[in-house]
Amino acid sequence: MAKRILAPVSMHAPADSFLTAVADLARGAGATVRLLHVAPLSESVTDASGRLIAYSDQETLRLDAEARDHLETIAAMLDGVPVERAVRFGDPAREIAAEAAEFGADLIALGVRRRRHFLPGRVAGQLLRRAEIPVMLFRAGAHEGED
Repeated sequence: MAKRILAPVSMHAPADSFLTAVADLARGAGATVRLLHVAPLSESVTDASGRLIAYSDQETLRLDAEARDHLETIAAMLDGVPVERAVRFGDPAREIAAEAAEFGADLIALGVRRRRHFLPGRVAGQLLRRAEIPVMLFRAGAHEGED
């Protein structure tokens, strides 16, 4: 039974069905959930005339703070479940796999967008092929919108 569940999330609000499923799974197993957001590597920010607005390290700090606030909101929705939060930067599939190893995850719970056909996207497909632990895909219900 999974005792350490890694749940990667984007900056979009995850589907309620995904949060409910992860919370129920964690409660039933007595598991800890680690919410993970993987952001792209930061670059310096310039205005239209090319003037520097923020250095890449400043932009990284801003994105990290924004992601942590978002993860805090999601953690509150997992009422009663022990939750940890992590933010990484880089290639999503690679960083999810690295975080799973570092966390000692037993399961990766990944929400996927609703599509007309159920073929995993790029990140989900890479994780399904490469992960050394089970990857569980959760697809949003019909009432939760379509791509």
